[in-house]
Amino acid sequence: MNKVAWVFHTPPHGTAAGREGLDAILATSAYSDEQALFFVGEGVLQLVKNQQPEVILSRDYIAAFKLLDLYDIDARYVCQQSLQCWGLSEEDLLIEVEVLDPQALAQRLRNYDQLLTF
Repeated sequence: MNKVAWVFHTPPHGTAAGREGLDAILATSAYSDEQALFFVGEGVLQLVKNQQPEVILSRDYIAAFKLLDLYDIDARYVCQQSLQCWGLSEEDLLIEVEVLDPQALAQRLRNYDQLLTF
């Protein structure tokens, strides 16, 4: 089976990309053991705790990222530079991740056969 990397680069709630990406990951988790999530740029905002999407009449799918543990999806990487750009730290995130500098993140991405972006 191909090794699949899911790359989140869009902010939450502006489009359905983040929700659709998460749905796809959970749906395919039974078929692939080798998949990883990468959060870069505005994509790091997908994981920020205590969001209130109902205020802008948006669906709250962010809490569903906690399901990744139940689905044994442990390879989760966040760009350190992106966190800094948004004034965030690892403690601001909803789930456990490995924070990597851009070079290390790019190196990890090279280990995957397929890249899907959301």
